[in-house]
Amino acid sequence: MSGHSKWHNIQGRKNAQDAKRGKIFQKISRDLYQAAKAGGVDPDGNPQLRLVMEKARAANMPKTNVQRALDKASGVGGSKFEELTYEGYGPGGTAIMVSVLTDNKNRTAAAVRSAFTHHGGSLGTDGSVAYMFDRKGYITILREDGLDKSEDDIMMDALDAGADDIQVNDDEFEIFTDPASLPEVRDTLQAKGYDLDAAEVKMIPENTTEVPEGKISQYVGLIDELSENDDVQDVYEAADLPDDADVE
Repeated sequence: MSGHSKWHNIQGRKNAQDAKRGKIFQKISRDLYQAAKAGGVDPDGNPQLRLVMEKARAANMPKTNVQRALDKASGVGGSKFEELTYEGYGPGGTAIMVSVLTDNKNRTAAAVRSAFTHHGGSLGTDGSVAYMFDRKGYITILREDGLDKSEDDIMMDALDAGADDIQVNDDEFEIFTDPASLPEVRDTLQAKGYDLDAAEVKMIPENTTEVPEGKISQYVGLIDELSENDDVQDVYEAADLPDDADVE
C-alpha cells in the first residue's frame, strides 16, 4: 500500500504540474495569436510577437504549439477566431470582464454564462461594467531583470520612453501607458536592454470592491472556472479579496 500511495502522490504532483504547464502554454498560444494577428507572423518585423516567442522558449513550449498558434493567426486550416468580451457581476456585485478568443461563440457564450450562474453571479449586457475599467497599455519589468539599475533610473527610463504612470512593487515595476503608445514605450525599453515580463493592453479597474466574506468561496470558484476555460484569454476583476481570506 505504501508503494502505491507514494506512486499516487508522485503522479498527483505530476498531473498538477502538467495542468499548470498546459495553462501556461494556453496563455502563450493566445498571446502569440494576438501578436501575429496584429503585426504579422514574422518576428523580425513584429516586436510584440518576438517578445511572446521569447516567453515561449523560456517556458519550453513545443515548437508545434507555437506554429499552431501562428497558423491560426494567418488563417491556415480555415478556422476563424473572434475576439469577444463578456461583462458580468460576480458574487457580491463585483464587476468582471471576460476576454475570449473563440472559433465558436455560441459554445463560449454558453460556457461563460454557465460559470457566472453556477457561482452566484450573473452575466450582464454590453457596457454594463465596462465603464468601471480603463483600457491601458501595461508593461512589467521584474526586479531581477532591471539591469542592476536603481528604482529612480528605471522609473526615469520608463517616463522618458513615454509612460504615463509607474507603480513599484516588491517583485516588479508596473508601467502604464496610453494603449496607442504601448508599442513605442515597449520598443524603447527593449532598446535600452530591459527584459520585459509583459507588454499588453489590459482593462484596469478604476475602483475595486471587496468581496463579502460569505461570498469569497463562490467568487474564487467563478474566477477559477472562467480562467480554466480554453476560450478565455483574460479575466479582469474590479474586486479585492480580504488579506486574510481563506481561498483554498
